[in-house]
Amino acid sequence: MSMSISVSGINAAQKHLDVTSNNIANVNTIGFKNSRAEFADMYANSIFTDNRTAVGNGVQTACVSQQFSQGSLTTTKNALDLSIKGDGFFVLAPDANSLDRTYTRAGAFQCDEDGYVVNSMGSYLQVYDVNNDGTVKSVSLDSTHPLRIPSSAGSPEQTTKVDASMTLPADTPYMNVQLFDPQDSGTFNASTSVKIYDSLGEAHTATYYFIKDQTAQGSPEANTWQMFMFVDDKPIDIEGGNEKDFVAPSSLAKAGFKLKSAQIVFDDKGNIKTDPASGEITGYTPATIKTVALGSAPADAFGGDKIITTGADANQQIEFLFGKNLHMYGGTSFSVEAISQDGSTVGQLTNVQIDDKGIVSATYSNGTSSKLGMVAMANFANPQGLTQIGDTCWRRSLDSGDAIPCQATVGTAGAIQSSALEESNTDLATQLVELITAQRHYQANSRALEVNNTVMDSILNVR
Repeated sequence: MSMSISVSGINAAQKHLDVTSNNIANVNTIGFKNSRAEFADMYANSIFTDNRTAVGNGVQTACVSQQFSQGSLTTTKNALDLSIKGDGFFVLAPDANSLDRTYTRAGAFQCDEDGYVVNSMGSYLQVYDVNNDGTVKSVSLDSTHPLRIPSSAGSPEQTTKVDASMTLPADTPYMNVQLFDPQDSGTFNASTSVKIYDSLGEAHTATYYFIKDQTAQGSPEANTWQMFMFVDDKPIDIEGGNEKDFVAPSSLAKAGFKLKSAQIVFDDKGNIKTDPASGEITGYTPATIKTVALGSAPADAFGGDKIITTGADANQQIEFLFGKNLHMYGGTSFSVEAISQDGSTVGQLTNVQIDDKGIVSATYSNGTSSKLGMVAMANFANPQGLTQIGDTCWRRSLDSGDAIPCQATVGTAGAIQSSALEESNTDLATQLVELITAQRHYQANSRALEVNNTVMDSILNVR
């Protein structure tokens, strides 16, 4: 019996060595959690055994317990490197359409050839769907899906409206509208441009030209301006605008060529003219400043080229909105306070950010940004009961209980830190001491076995 006791001690010491060696081997494994060998004595007796003289039957390995203490964090330069400052786990799936879920603390992720975020073994990082304001739609592991980062954003949107806020200089001189020449800055008082897009996403440049109309000088409407529009340096009519002709030396002075402008009238306080009774704006003629279709005359009457030539929507019109945001003040130069338009081209991915709540945001070259989801997290009532499946991943078991879906920064799940990885929680110095201890236990049990063998030899040799 004493020999079997020694053998059990040797087996236990070997298990201790195995666990300690595994911890040491994974000291540099991202997200690794060290284990601890736990032992229990073996003791058997019956109702007829004298407990006062009973001897134990040796030792057995009760459990190899995983230790889920927090590992230290190390920073990286990869936004897809994620770490958790808390108790939660990242949720993974083995393929894009699988409902099988595994869990990990190792957050070294990257994009595959299809734009999906995966770990080194090809498992897909799962996210919750979110609303535009970043709130999660459903916190359920069944509703999670793989995170995919599109390299481009959406389809083109043609520009239909341009909003602008500007201030024209009141002390600028009056000018002859008929001499207007976009190639001669001395024939207009101010100009500015904005980028617009056609239905295919091709960019065009729309330019405003403002002229303080000398024909209104000395009249009750002395603060009258004419605004001409050019797109890609080609003139375009304002729908329902004032038709103007031009004289030499203007480059627009071509036989029969006329261009329709928008008329703008300010009151004596420099604000756009309004009806005193109703407050309704009356300072714009036409009331709605909109170009004719970009594929129509006078662009083709002037030089033979249309603005839209790439097969895009030739009926596209651009409406220019000023409202009460257009002013004429003295003592200041021409200024543009704000200008924006509602079109966009296809954007190319320029940046990815993941905040501490796990919200994944992608920014694109067309100025748009998109929230792609919230990194899904899970927790367990008993993490030590999780089944290890390798690759620093775990699977739920009866001992661990079901996975509890959770959000970063909520409860004990912890916050997510981007551009950081959680190192192994193995303390190398401690494990080296454990290694020496396990070695001594093995040697002591081997010695006990040797002594038992010697005793048996002595008994067998009695004559």
